[in-house]
Amino acid sequence: MTKFLNLLGMAQRAGKLETGETFVVNAITKQTAKLVIVATDTSENTKKKMTDKSSFYSVPIQIVQTTPELSNAIGTKRSLIAVTDAGFATAMLKLLT
Repeated sequence: MTKFLNLLGMAQRAGKLETGETFVVNAITKQTAKLVIVATDTSENTKKKMTDKSSFYSVPIQIVQTTPELSNAIGTKRSLIAVTDAGFATAMLKLLT
């Protein structure tokens, strides 16, 4: 998981992430999101909303880590993240599966 969190931090510094519910939903609907990451401690309602949106638009979704762990990796308190770069998304999916 450390490699995943490091990669997430690199993607943040490269400007390849959208964070926050509104921005993540916009990225999914505009098809710019390549991967959606949801914290394990996010509300069930939010998890369902993100899962439904992601499956409708065929965007991979991963429910991993806690909000503090994700927040620490990107430097901002967030529990929803959309990766907008295909290279980062592919590398993260390899680490998570």
